[in-house]
Formats: sequence, C-alpha cells, structure tokens
Amino acid sequence: MARTSNRLRLACVAAALAVTVSACGGGNIKETKSASGKSCGTVNIAVNPWTGYEANAYVIGHLAKTKLGCTVNYQDVKEEVGWQGMSAGTTDTIVENWGHPDLVKKYVDQQKTVQDAGLTKNEGIIGWYVPPWMAQKYPDITDWKNLNKYADLFKTSESGGKGQLLDGDPSYVTNDEALVKNLHLNYKVVVGGSEAALIQSFRSAEKNKTPLLAYFYQPDWFFSEIPLVKVNLPKYTPGCDSDPAKVACDYPPYKLNKLVSKKFADSGSPAYTLVKNFQWTNDDQNKVAEYIAKDKMDPDAAAKKWIDDNPDMVKQWLQGT
Repeated sequence: MARTSNRLRLACVAAALAVTVSACGGGNIKETKSASGKSCGTVNIAVNPWTGYEANAYVIGHLAKTKLGCTVNYQDVKEEVGWQGMSAGTTDTIVENWGHPDLVKKYVDQQKTVQDAGLTKNEGIIGWYVPPWMAQKYPDITDWKNLNKYADLFKTSESGGKGQLLDGDPSYVTNDEALVKNLHLNYKVVVGGSEAALIQSFRSAEKNKTPLLAYFYQPDWFFSEIPLVKVNLPKYTPGCDSDPAKVACDYPPYKLNKLVSKKFADSGSPAYTLVKNFQWTNDDQNKVAEYIAKDKMDPDAAAKKWIDDNPDMVKQWLQGT
C-alpha cells in the first residue's frame, strides 16, 4: 500500500516526532487566511506506505495549501506511528484508516486524544490473490479448501518446503499467520515488503506464468493493469476475528475513515473542516494513485491534475472552510 522525495519527508517526520514539525515544513512562513477568514497555520498529514493513501493525503494537502493558505507537512509513517503522533499532537490527521480496533480502543475510547472524522467513502477489501493465469488454469484454486492441493506449486527458497504466501509491508493489517495456522494450510507467510514489491511480484508472475499467492487489497490502481483474482477464505461474520490468535475467517469489508487529533479538531483550523468534508470513490482514488505509481507523476502534481478535473467535488469539500 513509489514515492518521491522520501528522504526529505522522512527528515520532516523525524523532526516532527522528536520535537516539532513546524520548522521542518516552513512553520515560520507568514500565515494566510482561508476564504472564510480563518487562519490555517501548519497541518501535519500522516502518509502511510501505500499509494492509495498517498492519493488521499496529497489531494487534501494540495487543497489545504492552495485554497486555505496552510503550511502542509507530509509525514511518512507506519500506521501505528501515525496514531501515536496524533495522540502526542505532532500529527494532525490520518486520512485513510483501516480499522485497528485495538488502537481505536486505546486512543479514541480510553485516552480520547484521537477522534473519528468520518468516512472517506472508499471501501476496502483485504485478501489473498493469485494472478489471472493461475485462476484460468486452476479454476478451483480460488477456494481456500483446495490450497493445500496446490501448495507444492508455491514453494520457494524462503518457504521452508511449504507453499509461500507472500505478504506486504509488516505494518499492514494482516491476520495471515493466524489464518495459515487455524485453517491448517501447508503454507509459510513470507514478508515481501512494500506495495511496489508486491505489484512487481504479480507483474512477473503474470508475465512469466509463475505461481504466486499473495496478500493484496482494494482500492488499488493496479487492478486496472492486471485483474488479480481473490481466493475465497471462510466467509467473514461479525466477531469471527475478535480473537486475533483464533481467526479462521476472511477479512471484513472495511468502511475506510479519517482520523484527527483532538488538538487539531479543537484548533478551529479550516483544514479540519476540509478533512471532515473529504469523501470520494475508489475510482477517484485509483485515478490519482495511477498518476503517481504508473505515470510517475509527482504526488502534488497528480493531486492538482485530479483537482482541476473535478471542480464540483472540490467545491463540496471546501464548504464551511
């Protein structure tokens, strides 16, 4: 879930989490005002490591800069670190949250340092996928009950004689270790790394007709290039994943939402209203993500292109700012 200027933004994050982010992002620049006359100041947006999230962050950030006069810092952080930053007041918002009930309980319910800022209207799906050629050649492979039959196909030098299940960034939401154990599958979870690494693995598997079973998710622009096929795990029912060690069901459908620090919510910043108003579709997100990942556009330029093409939606987001 390819970035540009990573070293610069990571330097900003280090400063943000250690001391303060204002000096890193130009916090001394004279404040400008939004259309309503409210001053914005500095907005610190967490950027989690997948391109769809990056699309959300840069569209919101571009509007905050150009329409509301904010100074915007993009903080490249893992998901849990972003929550910690919001609780500490050094991060203002996470703009695509994938559940995390444990963190909701800690920071929203108990500490009350983080607040829900509403749905993005993106619908998230996590699962196990195979390249299209495999689903065509082995049509029953999309039923988890048949995975052990095909385990030998997925053996690699890293899987210890078992089939390989390739996972993504270790910070991603995953039940895969528990699923393999509880479904008695002859597989080993192997961490593959970034979203870009997962995508390259699927590209190679489809091109070379090599077996691959891997964790992936939607929304993601990559499905427009290669229509990955999802393996059907045991049907998700509410509560079937309540005990992480005993999970034996598919991932739930995720209604993705935004989060803000209480400090940011109480600040009166027009950027808080923008974050609350922000909603779009999976197709919208995928378009911006494709500009970034496939067309190699700078994220801010990709955001501007989409914003220029969608003035009516942007107008709705800016209401009340």
